[in-house]
Amino acid sequence: MVDSLEMLVAALRRPWKAEMRLTPILGFFALRWASVATTSTSGLYDLVKRRLPFHYEDFVFVLENTTVPSNSSVIQNDEYTISGVNDSITIQGNTLSALATGLRRYLTDVAHVDMYWFIGSRLEQVNSPLPMPNGTIVGKSLVPWRYYFNTVTFSYTTSFWSWSDWELQLDWMALHGVNLPLAWVGFEKILLDVFCELNFTVDEITSFFSGPAFQAWNRFGNIQGSWNDSLPVDWIESQFALQKHILARMLELGMTPILPAFTGFVPRALPQIYPNASVVNGSRWEDFPPAYTNTTFLEPSDPLFSCLQNRVISKQIEYYGNITRFYTLDQYNENDPFSGNLDYLRNVTRGTWQSLKSANSAAVWVMQGWLFYSNSDFWSNERVEAYLSGVETDSDMLILDLFSESQPQWQRTNSYYGKHWVWNELHDYGGNMGLYGQIDNITINPIDALKNSSSLVGFGLTPEGQEGNEIIYALLLDQAWQTSSIDTKQYFRGWTKNRYAGSNSIPEELYTTWELLRTSAYNNPDLKSNAVPKAIFELAPNITGLTNRTGHHPTTVNYNPAAVVGAWQNIYAAAERDDKLWSNPAYKHDFVDITRQVFSNAFLWQYQAFIQTWNSSTRTSINTTNSAKAILLTTQATALTTLLSSLDALLLTLPQFSLSTWISSARSLAPVNSSHIADFYEYNARNQITLWGPDGEINDYASKSWGGLVGEYYLPRWEALLGYLLENGPEQYDARVARKRV
Repeated sequence: MVDSLEMLVAALRRPWKAEMRLTPILGFFALRWASVATTSTSGLYDLVKRRLPFHYEDFVFVLENTTVPSNSSVIQNDEYTISGVNDSITIQGNTLSALATGLRRYLTDVAHVDMYWFIGSRLEQVNSPLPMPNGTIVGKSLVPWRYYFNTVTFSYTTSFWSWSDWELQLDWMALHGVNLPLAWVGFEKILLDVFCELNFTVDEITSFFSGPAFQAWNRFGNIQGSWNDSLPVDWIESQFALQKHILARMLELGMTPILPAFTGFVPRALPQIYPNASVVNGSRWEDFPPAYTNTTFLEPSDPLFSCLQNRVISKQIEYYGNITRFYTLDQYNENDPFSGNLDYLRNVTRGTWQSLKSANSAAVWVMQGWLFYSNSDFWSNERVEAYLSGVETDSDMLILDLFSESQPQWQRTNSYYGKHWVWNELHDYGGNMGLYGQIDNITINPIDALKNSSSLVGFGLTPEGQEGNEIIYALLLDQAWQTSSIDTKQYFRGWTKNRYAGSNSIPEELYTTWELLRTSAYNNPDLKSNAVPKAIFELAPNITGLTNRTGHHPTTVNYNPAAVVGAWQNIYAAAERDDKLWSNPAYKHDFVDITRQVFSNAFLWQYQAFIQTWNSSTRTSINTTNSAKAILLTTQATALTTLLSSLDALLLTLPQFSLSTWISSARSLAPVNSSHIADFYEYNARNQITLWGPDGEINDYASKSWGGLVGEYYLPRWEALLGYLLENGPEQYDARVARKRV
């Protein structure tokens, strides 16, 4: 059985060629996968080899006998024990995910090391010989599933990732107990092959797909096509090859991937090829030109829908094996159904569910519950209940309560009327970068939900962008293994020790830094501003509308800003006491990140002061060069531009805060000697974080405080507005002229 698992992983890793088909190999595993998935710990030993190569022989993983196969409908909570036996660290558990979580528990609680986003693994800092645990350490999960990813994370964060990026991410996820991740990469290859089999031309298919940075919304049916060029077939094939590596590693580390299903969104050519097909057009999304939205939707009641579903599921089983029973499927993400009639809604889900079960009898439909919040004016409780009732077996659906920490929907829907669901922390929209968290909500509310909902089966993370505030995400995943709310003061102190020192001592100022952040930026009680804030200098400059924004792109500062200044003073003082910190990658990252927030806050207040001065100016005071008002305005404007130029220089010191990293990652995925494709990928990368659309339809939604973007894009915009305001007082102000300059 172990050999069988290793053969499957090897098959998935094999480079894909157009003429190659894995059907004979994977068809065998499709029948046997359920019985072999949980029998090999080789993936965990490989993880130790990657991250702790000198201690590979110091760990023993023991997978306890279990009669529950990986794709069984029976779900169980995970358990592990950690003990020191004969100078080895022995970790026993009932699943691979339990063993991986136990490994991290040993590393953080006993060895005081961990691995991190952006910084990478710090596990090599462990003392040698390895410290032994004092007695036996026991862990048990509160829920069987720990979910990860939002569909749009695959565009805002991972769209241009290489295998090395994914390898670090998957190791991080495994160690943090994630066992149910979304797996979208390379899905266009499945659709390409299926639509070709249905007599579509390649051009008809690729013109339907969106560019690399916007595929998430094409998969949701919000947009179709790509402005500036078409998606190259080379991209489709290379992402498919990457997906095979990703799935192989997920399986090795005990994760059950959630694969995409057929949603119903199809190329515009379908009615010409199948004139009797029952199709409707989706609604216009975010005022995009009709050429890029109003996506064609094949009704689930049409027999062709079931045919396509069967082909999509079967094609994935052919290429990957029967590795999952979970399939993600969202049909109305920020698009309302064709009709609000209750029977219509019920029939849509019934037809979709039946098509899934026909393709894979064990299938579970995974759906983001975002639609019930984002389009709540349409989704009354009566309509929600009708829509969900089409899935007649509750356990055949898993709903992601996507924004549980701020806008939970499970209460108003009576726990989704009995369907299984996951409590999720969304936290970040568009990859915003402000320091932010809700430490009380993510340690108290999921525990309370578990007590009050019998159909809650998981905790998860659903950020739109994975762009910082890592401690807030780790906190929820660790809460999934604690029966009572985690003591965040103690948790932050342990995080600080592990992040900077391991088993060595660190300056007390570092502990003070994180305690100040814990009680300020990471403790937001005001849910009017309910997600990571955006720096106002990232927004199109204006004299109004930038400050006091709430919602999930807030510009408010819901804490005493002096606390973050105090955190900066302490983190700087720590290096004054121990200058070796300047060579510590975790310290350098955090120093830049906290400084970025201090500058962001300072820009906000300096802007408010400038606007107040400008609003009180007159034509005469503006146009008199040496007037006190003109001098003050010039001084305040200079302060604003100096903040941006200084911040830009700081951000450029680290690659994770630099625009060039994002751009070079995009260009690197183009074929060698194909500058045209590289330019297209770069255009996609730049467009997403600026205009977000052919004509700025979602302008600055995914803005970033990155070096190069601050200095080369935001600063010139602000110089344009400030220059205009220094020449024109409120009486002369023309918004159209000011906007045109920007």
